[in-house]
Amino acid sequence: MAQNLEDFSKFITENKGKRKFKQSVELAVNFKGIDFSKQANRLNLDVMLPNGRGRTSKVAVFATDKGIVENASKSGIEVIDGNRLDALATDQSRLNSLLDYELLAQPNLMPSIAKYLGQFLGPRNKMPKPLLGNANVANMASDLNKKITIRNKGKYVPTIHCVVGNEDMEAKALYENVNEVISEINKKVGPNHIRSAYVKMTMSGPMKVA
Repeated sequence: MAQNLEDFSKFITENKGKRKFKQSVELAVNFKGIDFSKQANRLNLDVMLPNGRGRTSKVAVFATDKGIVENASKSGIEVIDGNRLDALATDQSRLNSLLDYELLAQPNLMPSIAKYLGQFLGPRNKMPKPLLGNANVANMASDLNKKITIRNKGKYVPTIHCVVGNEDMEAKALYENVNEVISEINKKVGPNHIRSAYVKMTMSGPMKVA
């Protein structure tokens, strides 16, 4: 990242604590020389933020397996009964409540989840992540709270926006998160295709970082 930590820290300090709500810290990356209208060029990139997102989301898991259910319950993770997906599909209030969660699922339930809930969850980018192999549900839940997804939206304009933390986080932690996102995007598209990058808080002006 072109901007040094000292200048970045000054920007964060000058703009934090000026609103009655907790501001997010956001990153915008502008591209050049990429036609995002072509499917092959579109971004759909998961990035693990080294210092997390600055907030903890609720996590729920679709499960029937006794071991998964027990491990989830011990970790404070809500369990959704995988045997009652058909009933869930007709409960609009319960469906809406799922949007407040990060979702995981027992792998063999994914086809049924797609059948009964895919029409609701899919367009909202809320389809659950499968628990692959011997994945520990508690560890995956922790990872979900560090992960963001970089995805083109709308008319595939050459810009992406994402949240990299909030104003309560230390400037160095935010700086490292921003660097990680830009680094992962570089690996995907190449540095010659990044025109510029800016950081801002929810209600602040932007600061150029690349």
